Amino acid sequence: MQLAQHAATLSDEDFMREALRLAGQAALAGEVPVGAVVVKEGQIIGRGSNAPISRHDPSAHAEMMALRDAAQRIGNYRLVDCELFVTLEPCVMCVGAMFHARIARVVFGASDPKTGAAGSVFNLFEETRLNHHARIEGGVLAEECGNVLSDFFAMRRAQQKAA
Repeated sequence: MQLAQHAATLSDEDFMREALRLAGQAALAGEVPVGAVVVKEGQIIGRGSNAPISRHDPSAHAEMMALRDAAQRIGNYRLVDCELFVTLEPCVMCVGAMFHARIARVVFGASDPKTGAAGSVFNLFEETRLNHHARIEGGVLAEECGNVLSDFFAMRRAQQKAA
């Protein structure tokens, strides 16, 4: 799908599908398949996919990569009035970076019952002691996002069993 269409025609699902495409790229590279996009005024300004293994960088989560890309493109680490779409509920590190960047809204696909910091394990978005908050919405294309992860880990287990 071409995402250079007019902003009024793009929905949360459209942006999540682009994040899913990026998750697929991560899977092909042997990374956990998570993808993210940063959107400002209906346009994607940052893209990222998981890359901690290939980059030897524990902070190279999809969200971090998308935030870095967006900040470089606009020439500012503050991403005011931007939205971040990610296929998996963000972890503590990524939520912290989103808050520092001043992301206004975060939309995720699948919940993460092990490390999710947007409601699954705890919810940093509701922590009143923090100086920034973002609107949060989960469950956008949750089944598709979850299936990408489930399929990846099933394949990985099968490969390990065969080895």
